[in-house]
Amino acid sequence: MAQKIAFITGGNRGLGFQTALDLKDAGVKVVIGSRDLAEGEKAVAKLRAGGVDADVLPFDVTKPADWQSAYDYFSARYGRLDILVNNAGIAAGSFPVEGPDHSASEVPLDLLRKVFETNFFAQVALTAALLPLLRKSPAGRIVNLSSILGSLSLHADPKSPIYNAKSFAYDASKTALNAFTVHLAHELRNTSIKVNSAHPGWVKTDMGGKDAPMELSEGGKTSAELAMLPDDGPTGGFFHMDKPLPW
Repeated sequence: MAQKIAFITGGNRGLGFQTALDLKDAGVKVVIGSRDLAEGEKAVAKLRAGGVDADVLPFDVTKPADWQSAYDYFSARYGRLDILVNNAGIAAGSFPVEGPDHSASEVPLDLLRKVFETNFFAQVALTAALLPLLRKSPAGRIVNLSSILGSLSLHADPKSPIYNAKSFAYDASKTALNAFTVHLAHELRNTSIKVNSAHPGWVKTDMGGKDAPMELSEGGKTSAELAMLPDDGPTGGFFHMDKPLPW
């Protein structure tokens, strides 16, 4: 089984769908996770029409039972997993389309918990559940969909383009996800598994909005590149396209 097996959470639309499409030329077997099976099946039909070898798995990243279901699915069918793209995530209110919905001192705690549950805790738990299968891959790759808005260095720099683009719940969840990338990459440093964070860019998606400068066709490139890194590729990094970003 030389074909690589990939699992992309939230792959039925937006950046996840585009990442799946961008893996076509690499000959990857892509399984997309979709909360709505009907929508997932529609996405798979489009992916197959575009030349992608794709299937769908009913999957909600916030449900522990689905983490086990994903493990059972890949274990039974393939005996391993080569690529995990932790793509599923949520914003906090209208951000970044209309600007910050709250400050750090005023963030509703229920919103903070909701965003962290999806964007951080679920990502950590799913990765841990699937890690035994990734260890069976000859070249495992974990891609965490982060955002430039998770960069503490850029948020602290008055000259940075994101200096005033602050929405605490979302930004902090991506900062935490970046920390997970660094720590997991260190833990796996003596294995063939590479772990990296991806900033897709500000892309025209349901979350990014119509005013975003990047087209969806560009949005999956960073994730796809990190999913297909060669043996001498980086690990424990934060990237947009081929360029490293500051933590």
